[in-house]
Amino acid sequence: MIIPFGIIPIGIIPFGIMENEAEKGVIMQISPFIYGSTVSDKSFTDREKDSKKLYENLINGINTTLISPRRWGKSSLVEKVTNDIRSNHKDIKIVMIDLFSVSGEEEFMEVFAREALKASSSKWQDWVKSVKDFFKHIVPKISMGSDPANDFSLSFDWVELKTHKDEILDLPEKISASKNFKFVICLDEFQNLATYQGYEEFEKKLRSKWQKHKNVTYCLYGSKRHMLTEIFSKPSKPFYRFGDIMLLQKIAREDWINFIVESFKRTGKNISGENAELIPKYMKDHSWYVQQLAHYTWVKTEKIASEKEITESLYEVINANSPLFQKEIETISVTQLNLLKAICKSEIQFTSGDTMQKYRLGTPRNVLKNKAILINNDMINENQIKIEFLDPVFELWFRKQFFNEEYIRR
Repeated sequence: MIIPFGIIPIGIIPFGIMENEAEKGVIMQISPFIYGSTVSDKSFTDREKDSKKLYENLINGINTTLISPRRWGKSSLVEKVTNDIRSNHKDIKIVMIDLFSVSGEEEFMEVFAREALKASSSKWQDWVKSVKDFFKHIVPKISMGSDPANDFSLSFDWVELKTHKDEILDLPEKISASKNFKFVICLDEFQNLATYQGYEEFEKKLRSKWQKHKNVTYCLYGSKRHMLTEIFSKPSKPFYRFGDIMLLQKIAREDWINFIVESFKRTGKNISGENAELIPKYMKDHSWYVQQLAHYTWVKTEKIASEKEITESLYEVINANSPLFQKEIETISVTQLNLLKAICKSEIQFTSGDTMQKYRLGTPRNVLKNKAILINNDMINENQIKIEFLDPVFELWFRKQFFNEEYIRR
């Protein structure tokens, strides 16, 4: 995976506040562009149709899976929609679970139960009562600190849990039915469950229970696009046709331009529509990188952003990411690297004798295998027209590194 390097922490004042300025009450503007964290307020742009569809799905009980390349804004979309649901539907409780660091089935069960209990009420006394009311065959151990809201945990005897998994998986349904409200449970990095020992049986168990729930709606998403696609689109998989699948597309160029111009204006700076267009153009409308390049440009701009500030910022973005791009290249095989070179040169017939010989791609079997690996690692994407790099900044760096091409091609 290619992860941007050198991220400026969110919320930091870009130019800092000198001590004497702070004493005088001088506060400098904070960048309106956010990356490296979810975006759900003024820094969130467009996705009106996606937002509306996801909102309607979740409040109407339609399980939904979001699929797109990583860093295209899935988490921000979910956060925005669930915040809207919280504001407009007091009878719907939101559960947000990130499975990135959940390492196995037992830990999943503990986190799933804990977060459902915490979302059901703001009082820890209610959580304890629910444990007594809804667990009949297993007895969880409860621990909490001086601040139960942030230090509340459950643990289970694994022998008991293996026999009575249903009590955990049905917990949100039982709580909601008893208290006359509904749950929306959002599971980020859902594909990580596929790494659990005995996942195939666990997957079947999840589907068999969740598909019967009437008061709980599930929103499933993650950063491994191809793993998610296989889980939800393959007929042989338990989660096939579990609910609606939303394939997120890139935000339209015109929407980016309007967003950038308005964001500069809102913070006392200016950028023309023509110059604003350069930012999504260079970043190929990639949500993360548009925000990042816009942020770097905003920081460099005193009053009016010119092409000079954008160009300098583009170089900074690429240089900031270079160490990780170099590391990424070191992890792939020589033939995979050569395949990337062929893609750079817009080759189409990768298995033709001339192309394989020119780029030293190995055998046709090697080409197909390496293409699948690069696609599964989200380095490249194959559509009906061509194969292309998924990461626009990596592509710029790669072209400069191996073909000495300038970052900006007129």
